[in-house]
Amino acid sequence: MTNSWSMLYDEILKMDDYINLNLPEGPIDFIPTNGGLKGNSCKYSEEQIVEELLEYIRGTYRQHYSAGSDKIQTLDLIEACGDGEAFCRSNILKYASRYDKKGTARRDILKILHYAVLLMHFNDKNAERETYPQ
Repeated sequence: MTNSWSMLYDEILKMDDYINLNLPEGPIDFIPTNGGLKGNSCKYSEEQIVEELLEYIRGTYRQHYSAGSDKIQTLDLIEACGDGEAFCRSNILKYASRYDKKGTARRDILKILHYAVLLMHFNDKNAERETYPQ
């Protein structure tokens, strides 16, 4: 069954056919742009945005729902039920669909990105479980 997510994924994979960067192996300290190579900076302020996202994520750990002596978050319980990935996907859809309708647009984007990072975490964790079953 085809859905919009799989179609987007297919389109991203096709982009690899058009972009052959021939990057050197090892750590990369530059990002290729249409204007050539720029030392340690990105064309679209990605470093600053990622840093802002990291600060936002750190701030969530100081909020009421993660504070306390037990440090068990609701997301831990959701993952224990096996629903971590679905929960994160659903929240990405929720914040994307209400983008700029409640609160601020930037805050909605940060929430989407945070849940995307969490989705990557749970996806990796589930993939590892499938590769190395207990």
